[in-house]
Amino acid sequence: MNVKESNLPGIGRKFEIHTRGGEKLVVIIHDDGRREMYHFEHDDHDETISTITLDDDEARQVAAIVGGMTYTPKMLETVEMAFDELIIEWYKIEPHYKSIGQSIGGLDVRQKSGAMIIAVIEKNHAKHVSPGPELVIQNEATLVVVGERQQQRLIKQILLNGSG
Repeated sequence: MNVKESNLPGIGRKFEIHTRGGEKLVVIIHDDGRREMYHFEHDDHDETISTITLDDDEARQVAAIVGGMTYTPKMLETVEMAFDELIIEWYKIEPHYKSIGQSIGGLDVRQKSGAMIIAVIEKNHAKHVSPGPELVIQNEATLVVVGERQQQRLIKQILLNGSG
C-alpha cells in the first residue's frame, strides 16, 4: 500500500491511498473534523465511484470497525491463538526498495532478522511457496513473511535498504 499525504491550506489534510489491489481511495480530513472519502474507478483513477462525508464521531466509529477494535473475524482469532507471538505480514516490493534484484540468500534475511519468507507472489501472479535462497526479489512482488513483531521490523528494513 502506498499513502501520499499533503496539506490543504485552509482546509485540512489529504491522504491519497493506493492499495496493493490497485484501488485508489482519497481521504480528506477537514480542520472542522469532517472526513470526506472518495473511492475511484479501478481502471481510471480520475473517475470517482462513490463519496461519503462523516463527522468526527462517525469517522472514529468507522475507524474502530475497520481496524478490528469492535470485531475480530473468527479466522484471525484462530490464527492469533495458533501463532501466539508470530505475525504474518505481506510486503509489496515498491520500486525504491534496494532489495530488488537481490536473492533471498544474498540478503541473508533469515539469519539477520529471524523472520522467514514463506511465499512470494510476483507481479505476473507466479507463486513461489517456501522459496529457496536463490529466489531473486522482483519489483512489485509480494512477500509473505512470518515472524515476531521485532523480526518483522528487521525484515522490512532489510527489504527497504537491501541489507541488515
